Amino acid sequence: MRESMLNKCPVSSYEQVCEVFKKEVGEMPDKVFAEFDSVPIASASLAQVHVARTHDGKKVAVKVQHAHMTDTAAADTAAVGVLVNTLHRIFPSFDYRWLLDEMTESLPKELDFMVEAKNSEKCLDNFRKLSPHIAEYVYAPTIYWNLSTSKLLTMEFMDGAQVNDVAKIRKLGIQPYEVSKLVSQAFAEMMFKHGFVHCDPHAANLIVRPDPSGKRNIYGKRKPQLVLLDHGLYKELDFNTRFNYASLWKALVFSDAKAIKEHSTKLGAGDDLYVLFAGILTMRPWKQVIDTSVDHLVIRGSKEDVSELQMYASQYFSEISELLRRLPRVILLMLKTNDCLRSVNNELMQGSSLESFLIIGKVSSQAVLEAKRSEKKSLMKWLKVWLEGFSVEARLWVMQFALWLLQVRKSLTL
Repeated sequence: MRESMLNKCPVSSYEQVCEVFKKEVGEMPDKVFAEFDSVPIASASLAQVHVARTHDGKKVAVKVQHAHMTDTAAADTAAVGVLVNTLHRIFPSFDYRWLLDEMTESLPKELDFMVEAKNSEKCLDNFRKLSPHIAEYVYAPTIYWNLSTSKLLTMEFMDGAQVNDVAKIRKLGIQPYEVSKLVSQAFAEMMFKHGFVHCDPHAANLIVRPDPSGKRNIYGKRKPQLVLLDHGLYKELDFNTRFNYASLWKALVFSDAKAIKEHSTKLGAGDDLYVLFAGILTMRPWKQVIDTSVDHLVIRGSKEDVSELQMYASQYFSEISELLRRLPRVILLMLKTNDCLRSVNNELMQGSSLESFLIIGKVSSQAVLEAKRSEKKSLMKWLKVWLEGFSVEARLWVMQFALWLLQVRKSLTL
């Protein structure tokens, strides 16, 4: 079921594809492109992808929205609305009305391929500006703006291995372990430093290829480059949310029960459900979450682990529903993103790896430190502007007082 839903959904006929082209650009595919393969190489729920060649000889991937998708999406949203509202009336503890709110907000953006194109460029720009140390190893296909509309997206064709195709990754001379590290690092940077997160990182949307620079690791293996596809679903985390989410993951990695409670509460879980929230984020029971051993978050994948998680899911169903109702929708999308990444890493490493959590701990700690510095700089800048009308003596006194307050705050948080 997972395999068919990722990139093997039912396809639109070539006649329907031509209908979309006619409506969007006024021409048939074979006029717009020198070559256009009528059989799609992949098909998902909203669109399918065809291989084509531009008139100047460039090989491209053309994403074509399924015909009448706007009407279909509206009907789907209405159906979900009826379903969740009816279930909530019959079973008040089953409150998934937030799902309808999320669909109503996200679907129109996913149906506009211009939004997707802008997201892909913004994502790469963030890596160049905010994470230059790994920018070379993260890539998104170049957009052909002159051949794109809200329902047609033409982009550079990418060759490589799907991120869960371990055999092909090895055949490319790349170590799966290196790919797992890169995936963890890239998404940790997005969540904790950029605040602009690709929220659909399932295996079909992540391609791996050798780094074009030809660099190799110390073992002589080729370094990987991660190619991000399908940029339709992104979420932005504001400063406070990003700071608290990074602080929470830092606390989870370092088994800091007090900080876990503090930042879970600030993110909306409340002081009664923070233990459950920590368990959902890590897929570990509370006693394991606060265990001080270095590998306390690593999932072994044993039968005992699986049965324990199943038991918790059934035993705390109403509490889980209540937690999902409370949490901001942006955090719900982070939960979904975590699940996708966990699945990818499990396939690459045959289980979760300690290295992934060490990377999360390092990047979240860096992000927390940077956020505190940024907050301090902002305060000092504001004070400087505010003090311009004061005498020199008054300015010095206020500045000293502000620094003292910052020291008091720092000592209290410690």
